[in-house]
Amino acid sequence: MKTYTHILFDLDHTLWDFEKNSEETLYTLYEQFGLGKHGRFDCNSFYNKYKFINTRLWDLYNKGKITQKELREDRFTKTLIGLGLAEHELPQGISEAYTSMCPTKTAVFPHTYEVLEYLQPKYGLHIVTNGFKEVQHIKMSSSKLHDYFKEVITSECCGYKKPDRRMFEHLLDKLEIKPENCLMIGDNYECDVEGARAAGIDQVYFNPEKIKARKHPRPTHEISCLSELKQLL
Repeated sequence: MKTYTHILFDLDHTLWDFEKNSEETLYTLYEQFGLGKHGRFDCNSFYNKYKFINTRLWDLYNKGKITQKELREDRFTKTLIGLGLAEHELPQGISEAYTSMCPTKTAVFPHTYEVLEYLQPKYGLHIVTNGFKEVQHIKMSSSKLHDYFKEVITSECCGYKKPDRRMFEHLLDKLEIKPENCLMIGDNYECDVEGARAAGIDQVYFNPEKIKARKHPRPTHEISCLSELKQLL
């Protein structure tokens, strides 16, 4: 085992439970914007369609194929039109309401605080995220994660997005540390694992769903629960 001095975490889907927080927000918006009055879809259909569309748009965003503005606007437009609403029926302000409400939700993955309490005295902890700067800081503040981390690197602040190795190198340069002294933990194989590997950083692939997929080369480590980090580190 290498001697690590710094641990890098992704935020969404790794510490902050995006799916749970997003689901709670979308159910609230379904009621708030009276989406049931159209009689074409229920709350569950709204959530599932949004999740499908949002995941694909984030993939395009991470690959630099769409902008932040397009992501935020298109995810609700495509969701609601896909569920049968006409353009004149689309509720005004729903995207802004989601962006305002969702980051204030506080659900995190099991053992998050326990593991961070364990790691903080031993390592420098940092966030490396493709999420939007103002939103990520609200999430971390609302869920009481801020105090655990020394640096929060977003794609907006450094000009690069994972898996671009330059995003990781930006943090290495800022901290004046070597890649072999770092370990990256994240749920996205392409962005977190392959991106860190390209920068010479060891990786922990966080796979809570235990999805069996061909991953070559394999990550340095793979875990399905954050509590496993206490055995690794």
